[in-house]
Amino acid sequence: MRALRTAAVAVVALAIGVTGCSSDPAPGTQSEGAETRTITHAMGTTDVPANPQRVVVLDTDKVDTALSLGIVPVGAARATEADGWPTYLGDKVSSMKEVGVLAEPDLEAIAALKPDLILGSKFRQEKFYDELKAIAPTVFTERVGITWKENFLLDGVALGKEQQAKDLLAGYEKRAKEVGTKIGNPAERKISIVRFMPAEIRVYGPESFSGIVVGDVGLGRTERQLLANKDDKRFDKLSPERISEVDGDVIFFCAYGQKAEAQQATVTAGNLWRGLSAVKAGKAYPVTDETWMTGIGVTAAGKILDDLEKHLTA
Repeated sequence: MRALRTAAVAVVALAIGVTGCSSDPAPGTQSEGAETRTITHAMGTTDVPANPQRVVVLDTDKVDTALSLGIVPVGAARATEADGWPTYLGDKVSSMKEVGVLAEPDLEAIAALKPDLILGSKFRQEKFYDELKAIAPTVFTERVGITWKENFLLDGVALGKEQQAKDLLAGYEKRAKEVGTKIGNPAERKISIVRFMPAEIRVYGPESFSGIVVGDVGLGRTERQLLANKDDKRFDKLSPERISEVDGDVIFFCAYGQKAEAQQATVTAGNLWRGLSAVKAGKAYPVTDETWMTGIGVTAAGKILDDLEKHLTA
């Protein structure tokens, strides 16, 4: 797991200092004479406004990031199965305009908002990059999950909030250690993280967002969820018939959308689920998908810490 210092150094190295304005600014950038900064990111280098005012974000982590840093995006793409905007971020999200879904951003809707900065992800929107950068300066992070801290810092630089992003991330990591201390011998607790999807069940490993947060607290993981034999240690899939594999000392589980909620209800009402040792001990806790899975930012991470503190320190 990467340390905060490593993440910060890597991202600061990517973000080059303030430069003069571009001689040929892209549509939606600040007017001629306005200050810009050159950002190095997953798709190359981009001149962005020093203080962007109309930001469009194309991944769920970037909604969390912008709001955490005090910026309300004018537009955002939503998760496919999501019903509205994340509730944990408060009322400010209600002013955001929807600009498609993560894998298929609505380019016309984005252009209509006249953004001066677009934040996206190479993992999700690489094929749209050229069209997006023709609308406004566009900065992409590389991957999701394991790089959430580096992504947060890079997006913070692009938003002109570099130091605030560093401070928030440091505050999160400090609190994660404090929660681990409150739990006492956290490594002895073998945690299972389960997500019900519309067509499958997933167990989440140490390189997923929630897995990293659990790891930052110092909690142990079940052998099944270490994913030792997989290159991608974010998650693995299983069928309802193999639900016994999700057992642990404690289970945290959630569902992605209404169809997944129906599957969750069916599985958790069945004998296989009820026979799990954690369930029989009253140690299986439903949690919110939008914080444990799709939030992928410091505010969502703080909500996970709230859940861990609530259920593991009583």
